[in-house]
Amino acid sequence: MPLKAAILGAGAIGAGWAARFLLAGWDVAVHDPAPGAEARLTATLEAARRSLPMLSEVALPPEGSLVMAPLAKAVEGADWVQESAPERLDLKHEIWAEALKNAPQNAVCASSTSGFTPTALNGGKGRIIVAHPFNPVYLLPLVELVGQNTAKAAATLHRIGMYPLEIASEIDGHIADRLLESVWREALWLVKDGVATTEQIDEAIRMGFGPRWAQMGLFETYRLAGGDGGFAQFLAQFGPALKWPWSHLTDVPDLDDALVQKIATQSDAQSGHLTTAELTTQRDNNLVALLRALKQQGSAAGKVLNTHDKSLTPPPPPPGPEPLVTLRRTIPVDWTDYNGHMNESRYGQLWSDAGDTILVAIGMGPDSPGSQGASWFTVDNHIKYLAEVHAGAACEVRTTILMAEGKKLRMHHEMYVGETLSASCTQLLLHIDMETRRSAPPAPEVAEKLSKYAKAHSRQQ
Repeated sequence: MPLKAAILGAGAIGAGWAARFLLAGWDVAVHDPAPGAEARLTATLEAARRSLPMLSEVALPPEGSLVMAPLAKAVEGADWVQESAPERLDLKHEIWAEALKNAPQNAVCASSTSGFTPTALNGGKGRIIVAHPFNPVYLLPLVELVGQNTAKAAATLHRIGMYPLEIASEIDGHIADRLLESVWREALWLVKDGVATTEQIDEAIRMGFGPRWAQMGLFETYRLAGGDGGFAQFLAQFGPALKWPWSHLTDVPDLDDALVQKIATQSDAQSGHLTTAELTTQRDNNLVALLRALKQQGSAAGKVLNTHDKSLTPPPPPPGPEPLVTLRRTIPVDWTDYNGHMNESRYGQLWSDAGDTILVAIGMGPDSPGSQGASWFTVDNHIKYLAEVHAGAACEVRTTILMAEGKKLRMHHEMYVGETLSASCTQLLLHIDMETRRSAPPAPEVAEKLSKYAKAHSRQQ
């Protein structure tokens, strides 16, 4: 039976939570009495359905069900209750008073608040924790967890592909928003004082320290800047500058009409030609590409994604007369070219990943004990491109073992998008002794397993 999440509030954050749970296979009930809530939720789900599957090398679970419901009905039977109402403490208290009366006692009860502490939310007592995510919730993995007994929440977040950061101490604004507010405050002063425009500030971030922070954070970046002397050397060199009056620190500019208009005008000039939907697509495409680059390196958020992929990867199919389903996945945006369709070089990745499923089945996968000292090298591919495939397309690869004789393995892969055969590949691999880097017969147990697949498939040829 699917787990159930109750989402209270369907703004950008609440709708993002709904998408994250729904695409993880949970049933989701959403409560939001505000006008236009359902339309906003629908738009977010459309964006999430397009972009989130692109992060994974395997298929996501089937979606759960989605309903809009009154608050009491929404939380009924919920395993997780997530409140994402506006940052008004009185409103949050009102919502939680009703939610706690109707939610199961064992449900995780969490708030998306960016600033309030669990003590403030609970009025000094209660079981509400902070689970503060980042927008878009359906792509970015970080969730700041604050409060008592967050272990259950952390385990659940891991299972849906997120990164729970458990914070031991309560503090207004938690960790990330306090850092962001410092940068935000200084940026407002730079605009107010006429030092920089909104576009110049954004360029300084995305062309400079933004990409560094995405993969190393703040302290590792500065440690590297210290060279072999590490952080001690960095502080010795740059520490004295902290006493210089470079920033406004806690000073806040007056957000009067003139400053608001100045910022709005500059922001409109910067990106006002794009609709909200266009900006969302641009942001999501860029995030998918950046996160996938980190994934390839197994670093930062990419490490989280790789771990989640492993949890979603099904076991290899057993031998049988029908072609084996060796891969299900969604085509990511970074696999497409200037023509808008899947680039031919990426088909090689597809066939390789499908072939790896067979290798895992015979004990020769990347992490298999049988792969020590030996591997399989592709020596020949014959590919047919039969139909265009675009980013966001869900595909399935079906594989037939044509030959398994000695050190030779020949497979035929067919890629389907829906019922359309979109590409095929006949692939020849040789078994390689990794010490000599020359072809050699596989171990007897590997050959035996491979023979079972080949014999099963010989009946259909």
